Amino acid sequence: MPVAVPPHLESLNYNYVPETKEDLEWAELVTVDLGDIDTPEGKQRQAKVLIDALRIKGFFYVKNFNISQERVNRQFALGNAFYNLPLEEKLKYVPDLDNGNYNGYRPAGRVVLDQASGITDRVEVFNMPKFNGYFNQAYPQLVKDHIVEIEQFARALHSEVLDHLFTLLAIALELPEDYFVNLHKYEQKSEDHLRYMKYTKYTPDENKKIGNMWARGHTDLGSFTLLFRQPVAALQIKDHSDGQWRWVKPQDATITVNACDALTFLTGGYVKSTIHRVVAPPRDQQQVDRLGLLYFARPVNDLKLATVKAPVLQREGFTQNDFEAQGHDVPTMEEWTFAKQKWQQTRRSYDEKENTVILPGFSGKYFE
Repeated sequence: MPVAVPPHLESLNYNYVPETKEDLEWAELVTVDLGDIDTPEGKQRQAKVLIDALRIKGFFYVKNFNISQERVNRQFALGNAFYNLPLEEKLKYVPDLDNGNYNGYRPAGRVVLDQASGITDRVEVFNMPKFNGYFNQAYPQLVKDHIVEIEQFARALHSEVLDHLFTLLAIALELPEDYFVNLHKYEQKSEDHLRYMKYTKYTPDENKKIGNMWARGHTDLGSFTLLFRQPVAALQIKDHSDGQWRWVKPQDATITVNACDALTFLTGGYVKSTIHRVVAPPRDQQQVDRLGLLYFARPVNDLKLATVKAPVLQREGFTQNDFEAQGHDVPTMEEWTFAKQKWQQTRRSYDEKENTVILPGFSGKYFE
C-alpha cells in the first residue's frame, strides 16, 4: 500500500518550471522497476537491469517506489521555503566546513569559478542527517515545525527505495540478499543525509565567463545518491562507454540514481563511481534558479571499505580496490567521508584542489 502523506502543518506549495524545449543530447538510461520485485524471477530481472546500469552508465532511473508525488512536492516546498529565509538566519546553522563537517547549511561562494572576474559558485546546501539519535543537529523553526514529516520522508527512502536497490545489488553479485542492506540500516550510525540544494542563476554574460560550468565534474563519496525529478536541465554525466558528456533528462514519477565511491571500493572497481557535473541550463531555462532534493546513502561508519568476497567479483578478477592494490591502509567509511568532505569544502579553486592527496592511495580529481 502507498505510504500515507503526513499531516500538513501549514500550507506550502512549490511550482515546477516547464521543461526545456531545446533539442539536447540526452543520456540513454535504463529504469529499475521496483514494481517487479515481488517474485524471485522479478528480482533476478531487475538485478540484471541494475548491475548492467551500474557497469555501463552508472546512472539509472527508479520507478514504482511507493512514495507519492505529493510527499515529494512537499519536500521541494520545504526546501524552497528554507532558501527564502533571511541569510542571517541560515548562517546560524553553518558547521565547521573546513574540517569536513557538512550537516547544516553551506553558503554559496566557497569556490572561485573564474579567477579574472572573481565570480564564485552560487550553490547553497542544507544537509539533514539521520533522525536516529546519533546526531544532535540544530534546525531553524521552519524545519522544526515539519520535522516529523521530514523524518518520515527520509526513513521512507530507505524502506521503499534503498533497501530494494541494495537487495538487487547483492543478488547481482551472488551475495546473500541482505548483505548490503545490513551495511545501510537506518538505525545504525552512518553519514547519510537528506539535502535541499539551490543553484542560483547567473546572467548570460556571467555564464560565458565561467564557461557555463556551475559545478565541475566529480564523483559522490557514498553508495547511492538519489535525485528527485528536477525539470531545470543542468545535470550531465560522463558516459562510461565513450567518455562523452550527456544531459540527464527529468523523467516523471522517477528518481535518478547514481553509483558512488563506496560502491567502487566495496566491489574492487566492478561498479564505477559515476562522474557528473552541473552546467548552465539551456537558453529557455537560464532565467530561473535550480532547486534540488537529494538523499545521500552511505554505509555504516565503522565499515572498512575493503573489497567484498562476492562470487561474481572473484570470477571476474575484481579482488582489490585502489587502497588494497597499492598496499595502503583501507579506511573506514567514516574516515573516507570526512577526508573527502574536507577536500571538497576547502576554500580553494578547483585547480588548486586538483590531485591533492585525500588519503594515502587516493587523490582528489575533478573532470572537464
